[in-house]
Amino acid sequence: MSLENTATTADFTTTTTPAGPFTAIVDADGAVLASGWSADSEALRVLIHPTLRPASLRERDSLGAVSQAIAAYHEGDLTAIDVITVRQSSGPFLTHAWEILRKVPAGTPITYTEFATVSGRPAATRAAANACARNAAALFVPCHRVLRTDGTLGGFRYGLPIKRWLLDHEAL
Repeated sequence: MSLENTATTADFTTTTTPAGPFTAIVDADGAVLASGWSADSEALRVLIHPTLRPASLRERDSLGAVSQAIAAYHEGDLTAIDVITVRQSSGPFLTHAWEILRKVPAGTPITYTEFATVSGRPAATRAAANACARNAAALFVPCHRVLRTDGTLGGFRYGLPIKRWLLDHEAL
């Protein structure tokens, strides 16, 4: 039996941003299921946990509040993304770690070690890094705000130039 949510269709839109094309996928309630700096909605769809993954996608001109938050963030309102509902699913640690990431303020990046500590597992730096790597809702769950202990960027699904752009944008 497939875990995929085969009865659902989710909406998506791709927005032009200074960091490149940004696509967001939302469920019927308007919660972000996946997002990132890509014009490939299907590549984002497969990042969604199978229990939440829609069977199909429908392109829209706008996703309402989500599209407004994307535009506002890129125009300088760094807190616009904070009020948007995100829906991701995984085990208890990853779910908790994603909630913690949403509380990391713009302009104050933390290290993977600090992230592990505030997530309640100080010895689990690799697990904290895994939470960033498995995050399907980039920007809304701001994994770009986590750096290596030496201050270097580390990894980012959408490339280090975009991560650098985001950190510079938030440092203003």
